[in-house]
Amino acid sequence: MKKYLGTALDAWASAIALRIADEWNGNTPENPEDFSLLCNVLDRALNKSPEECVKLIGTTIIEESYFDSI
Repeated sequence: MKKYLGTALDAWASAIALRIADEWNGNTPENPEDFSLLCNVLDRALNKSPEECVKLIGTTIIEESYFDSI
């Protein structure tokens, strides 16, 4: 599976990783390196497990319409 709802899975993985890292309590101006690390780790993990990535789409983590044009 390379796409879901017409969008490449790597784009979904990156968006989900960013969303989760952004909501993380440790995301503070004092921890930019940790924020980047968390984003990268989540992105790689979600890209290696497309089925797990798809499970998060359509939840409160990331809406199915995330990539829809306005």
